[in-house]
Amino acid sequence: MTRFLRGLALAACVAVATPAGAAEVLHVGKAASTSSAILPTDVGVRTGIFAKHGLDVSISELGGGGKMHQAMAAGSLDIGVGAGPEMALIAKGSPELAVCNMAPSAPFIGIGVPAESKVDNVADLKGKRIGVSSIGGLTYWLSLELARTEGWGEHGITPVAIGNGSASVIAAFRTHAVDAMITGTSLIFNMEEQKVGRLLIPVSKYEGNIGAGMIFATDKLIKDNPDAIRRFLAGWLDTIAYMRQHRAETIKIEAAVTKFSPAVQAKEYDLTIGMFSSDCKFDAESLRNLKRSFGDLKLVDTPPDMAKLYTEKFIPHR
Repeated sequence: MTRFLRGLALAACVAVATPAGAAEVLHVGKAASTSSAILPTDVGVRTGIFAKHGLDVSISELGGGGKMHQAMAAGSLDIGVGAGPEMALIAKGSPELAVCNMAPSAPFIGIGVPAESKVDNVADLKGKRIGVSSIGGLTYWLSLELARTEGWGEHGITPVAIGNGSASVIAAFRTHAVDAMITGTSLIFNMEEQKVGRLLIPVSKYEGNIGAGMIFATDKLIKDNPDAIRRFLAGWLDTIAYMRQHRAETIKIEAAVTKFSPAVQAKEYDLTIGMFSSDCKFDAESLRNLKRSFGDLKLVDTPPDMAKLYTEKFIPHR
């Protein structure tokens, strides 16, 4: 009888410990593998924060915003974590909406120069060749914005497309193909460790809010399962709160993802942790600058109504 009662007690404990239903799988794409604006996706998964919201987040790294949004349009992804300029794709018909302006400014993008460069300040870049990942992309626009804000005129700098991989940047520096590069600050910090390059400034020093980090949801998910979007954003904001309160743990997780050293990741954390929004809301400055960038880069034929490219209805009320 005693053994029988113990068996009942054990069964009761198992029943209490077992969730009523399995966590819901949500397919989430990352536009970049090492960008600080996107790394909270990994932190939220590895700490179990998304799981606490009933989500089994399956991460795919797409190697670029264009590929990520193609996967969303094809139905392979539910959520995309990328950058604000990708909202131009929505204006051109991509079946999705932006649902969270998670990093309005862009301290995670910086201007790097070769370690031995005599460039000591932004003024020294006038007339120089500045490397960008591609002509027509975000880093290209940021190079044009540098010339604009400094009053150097249309030909104040010469953008040079060299790609965005570490090897490409290092090769461009060593062969003197460019005098500076606009790229991720974590990559620049990594080059500092290798004594190849150094950070001059983050672009947030001259450029205001540009909706640098953005979360997108497909029209299908919005229609069929809006609660999953709410739970993902709640998990995202809980992850940001965790990251602010747990520096050492966050650096350890991020270094495991990026493969950069803990020292590099610590510099990146200290530079960028303040950029994350605590409410996901779309500020007027970000929307204004994004709209201007669409025109500057000729991404759309006519200026879009920005209000049709995003929604705040899934943001959790706190």
